[in-house]
Amino acid sequence: MASLSGRIVNFMSRHFPKLMHRGGERQVDQFRASKGAKGNKLMGKPVFVLDVVGRKSGTSRPVALMLVRRADDLIVTGSYGGNPKAPNCHVEVGSDRWAVDFRELEEGPEREECWKLLCDAYPDFASYQELTDRRLPVAILSRKKT
Repeated sequence: MASLSGRIVNFMSRHFPKLMHRGGERQVDQFRASKGAKGNKLMGKPVFVLDVVGRKSGTSRPVALMLVRRADDLIVTGSYGGNPKAPNCHVEVGSDRWAVDFRELEEGPEREECWKLLCDAYPDFASYQELTDRRLPVAILSRKKT
């Protein structure tokens, strides 16, 4: 059964998306202004900032995501609007910033391992999966080799 907090966030995102978006913008602004000293938690859990660069516009769009690590990689889940191409991303954790490669995981043991890491770190991800008909994608962000 989906958690109460998962249901609340799901409700808010469906019925008040602009409010949710503005809250995310404020969190990113606070995170950046303090170099990660503030705005670095959401519901008591650590977050990081992911910059997704628009393919057509070239505009950087920052978003705060739950911070879930696997060794040197970050594990994320989201939809990315169904685009089959990997996004152009930069990661910001605290005052550190680096370019990343994005790799969406196909069904299999690695995806299941990463999904478990995500849900262990933030149990509401399981609630979000329960509250939607689509399969939430799981991806790995790896530091780009220079």
